[in-house]
Amino acid sequence: MAQFNPDERKPLLSGGVGDTSSPKPVALRREIVDDMEETGMKKKEKSSAFSGKTGLVVVCILMTELCERLTYYSVVANLVLFCTSKLDIPSSDAANISLVFSGTVYLIPVVGGYISDSYAGKYNTILGSGLIYLLGLFLLPASAIDYTGWFGKDDEGAEYDLSIETRKAYFFMGLVFVAIGTGGIKANVGPYGAQQVNDLGPEAVQSFFNWFYWFINAGSLVAYSGVAYIQQNISFTIGFIIPLASMIVALIIFVAARNMYINNAVGGSILSKAFGVCTATKCRGFKTARKDNGGPYSNEMVDGVIAVLRVLPVFLLIIMYWAVYSQMQSTFFLQSERMNVMVGDVKMPAAVLNIFNTVIILVLIPIIDRGIYPLLAKYGRSPSHLQRIGLGMILAALSVVVAGVLEIYRKQELSESGGIIQELADDKFNASTLSVFLQVPEFALVGASEVFASISGLEFAYSEAPEFMQGLVMGLFLMTSGIGNYVSTLILVIVKAASTGDPWFPDEINEGKAEYLFFLIGGLMVVNFLVFLIIAKLYKTRASIEQKPELLSDPIMDKKHIEYEPGYHDNPLATDTKM
Repeated sequence: MAQFNPDERKPLLSGGVGDTSSPKPVALRREIVDDMEETGMKKKEKSSAFSGKTGLVVVCILMTELCERLTYYSVVANLVLFCTSKLDIPSSDAANISLVFSGTVYLIPVVGGYISDSYAGKYNTILGSGLIYLLGLFLLPASAIDYTGWFGKDDEGAEYDLSIETRKAYFFMGLVFVAIGTGGIKANVGPYGAQQVNDLGPEAVQSFFNWFYWFINAGSLVAYSGVAYIQQNISFTIGFIIPLASMIVALIIFVAARNMYINNAVGGSILSKAFGVCTATKCRGFKTARKDNGGPYSNEMVDGVIAVLRVLPVFLLIIMYWAVYSQMQSTFFLQSERMNVMVGDVKMPAAVLNIFNTVIILVLIPIIDRGIYPLLAKYGRSPSHLQRIGLGMILAALSVVVAGVLEIYRKQELSESGGIIQELADDKFNASTLSVFLQVPEFALVGASEVFASISGLEFAYSEAPEFMQGLVMGLFLMTSGIGNYVSTLILVIVKAASTGDPWFPDEINEGKAEYLFFLIGGLMVVNFLVFLIIAKLYKTRASIEQKPELLSDPIMDKKHIEYEPGYHDNPLATDTKM
């Protein structure tokens, strides 16, 4: 891992680059630890305590993330409905637009992580991305405004209004800026928060990521309940102004703590150095790239590249998980539109089922963080990151199977009763009389899977990356979500092309066999999980490699620089007491 001078760890935008007016962050961190030691706290207890200025910084980052996620999910909550009702786009195309947008959002973090690691630093990258984000958020309400209702007619009696094509242009340009902005933030805000508590130990980092994810879903809860309701039943204009205001609040909160953040020195072009390391090996092993053996690169840089290469197989197998996850905003949403959304006289938003995805996360995280994980650790049975990711994959597979079973019963009931005509925004659907809340199990299963697969994936990416590559590695992890959305889109395209005679997924899903699509995706997830078991069995964590005395039998590692940790399990799917 690269070593940084503590005097270099200063806020980047607090009155100028390298401003020395702020407190020395490392000295502050030592002061907090010393205070804990004076009160007789043990090391493990200190690692999970966020107090004083550290606690304030963590709260600012968590609140920033809450507001940013409220913003993002307010944009995607009814994206399909906006496309179909306001932009006259067919349902299947709208689903693909949603998937492509979400996929792009999670591809951009690779660039955001590279920029922060190599040039700008995490603080500057987050702030700059937020400003780009705002450009897109101004364009979205511009695409939805009823200009005639707001401005009436001109002196000649002509209505002020935009054509559908102009509205589409505003909307898609807005989505581009939103994707760039949120992508740049996502790669850095999680590692930046963990960086603030890193000196307090691994348990503090784990606790931070648990609560980081909790705040993500708190923002999601507000978006999928209140904002989604406003968009569907009152006005998309107001529904798009709310996320704009939320993002402004996020940036204000983030900047407010600028003098208290810990900032690591920027290490130059990390990506170009990584490619240089790979080139310098000349297919003869990484030892040829090390300065110790006459190569041009330091041991830290070579080890960092090796660490990235070792996590790639795990990341590749997480892609299919995200393909399943993305069904919530596409196929699950289309299913919701064609079920009864009425509760008494109240028309619930079709996106309301995402609340149950969120609620299960908000409930499970405190239980697991404060109850289950500490209890398992007490008995030496703490699950590893990869164990938890595997459990998340199983739950995700179950969610689409449940969706497929429900789809069979939904269409059967629709055929028998004739259904009801249901109007959402300006669209009308022939919907089953079955309540939309029958979808709760499929959304809750995805939520439960996130607690294990997504949170553990974030921890895994952070813990396996050297400090000077954390932004890049986190970007690669988030990229798996983006590729997962594209994989989901590809599956839909292939299914539509292969089932033209007896369509599984036509524009009107009442006339198709969407249940076959759900079962197909579930089957692919099961196959993916079986391959994941093999990779996980072979994987050895960075901590174990650095500390065990035996040599690692790994063809991509330089054996002269590899050591195991005594007592550490070779199989991360076996009981792991070190996490």
